[in-house]
Amino acid sequence: MRRVVVTGIGMITALGHDARTSFDKIVKGECGIDQIKLFDASRLAAQIAGEVKDFDPETVMDPKEVKKADRFIHLGIKAAQEAMKDAGLNTESNIDFTRFGISAASGIGGLPNIEKNSIILEQKGPRRISPFFIPSSLANMLGGFVSIEHKLQGPNLAQVTACAAGTHSITEAFKTIALGGADRMMSISAESAICEVGIGGFASMKALSTRNEEPKKASRPFDRDRDGFIMGEGAACLIIEEYEAAKARGAKIYGEIVGIGESGDANHITSPVVEGPLRAMKAAYAMATERCGGEIKIDYVNAHGTSTPANDKNETAALKTLFGGKENCPPVSSTKGQTGHCLGAAGGIEAVISLMAMQEGVIPPTINYENVDEENGCDLDYVPNVSRKAELNAVMSNSFGFGGTNGVVIFKKI
Repeated sequence: MRRVVVTGIGMITALGHDARTSFDKIVKGECGIDQIKLFDASRLAAQIAGEVKDFDPETVMDPKEVKKADRFIHLGIKAAQEAMKDAGLNTESNIDFTRFGISAASGIGGLPNIEKNSIILEQKGPRRISPFFIPSSLANMLGGFVSIEHKLQGPNLAQVTACAAGTHSITEAFKTIALGGADRMMSISAESAICEVGIGGFASMKALSTRNEEPKKASRPFDRDRDGFIMGEGAACLIIEEYEAAKARGAKIYGEIVGIGESGDANHITSPVVEGPLRAMKAAYAMATERCGGEIKIDYVNAHGTSTPANDKNETAALKTLFGGKENCPPVSSTKGQTGHCLGAAGGIEAVISLMAMQEGVIPPTINYENVDEENGCDLDYVPNVSRKAELNAVMSNSFGFGGTNGVVIFKKI
């Protein structure tokens, strides 16, 4: 299979409207979680989230087009514009755009628009439903809007695999290029499900933290006192290219994708297990070992680390098994304490974070880690509260989703 590299990145999160701002604040341990402002959450059990603040969609779209797309698409367009510029590509570039595709991802799609038009239907009748409702809400319309803007005429794919979707967007882009289906792919993931039915739905499952009086302390991955995740929103984009094509145009290379792993728990629709994530990690590690011509040393793991009791316990157990015990595990951290859990965009955002961490030799911290959860075996080096300088030559990023769907990607420096 052909070699595949990342040549451009973009990101928008609760901490900033671009990759640099977001990453710098993540490394400093800043938190973007606060009281919900997008709607009145006063009657909900969970009233805090990682919202993207002060974002005007008219800065990335023609004002007349804004109403045709849901907020998750607006955020995705912003990340894609940044990534294309970072990669040194535009619609006038001297490349074959029929060989440049897109792999989009969203866990839910346009949930706020679904909620809004459902209310309109109930209160005003079907004739008042917006004609833009369906195209603005479909998860694959993220790829539709972005491919039109950037003239991407290669494969147009979409992944809707819950919280693993962002990572699956990357793995699908990798496979498409590695097998010769395209020379370049844009991997883009976006989510904006912070609306009453979204927060209410997760809260009814008891999946969300209700530490409403301490929003900055609420998401606490791996900590003994964690009580659920915090919803986040955002988007990330990676420009992924065949190595020789990237080298031929003198592209900047953030890292090579050397391993991917995918698996299914086949166990429960929402409750995670150890074995499924472990199989995905093992598959990614085996591929990386083969593609690198021998044993590969993982220097850092960006964990799925949701701050839920079950996920953090199981992911830790899987990591211990993968690396042959606690003493052999590399540093592990979860950045969801800073951004919130961005669902289908999480894997993309965390891949960008992992690449920037590798490039800059710094491990982001797991904030709010105060008490070791000895009872559940959460006792790894989680890089508590303060970032750490380190030489990183290979990093792993994990994503696991409802339905028992798992995705893992390994990046390596070139």
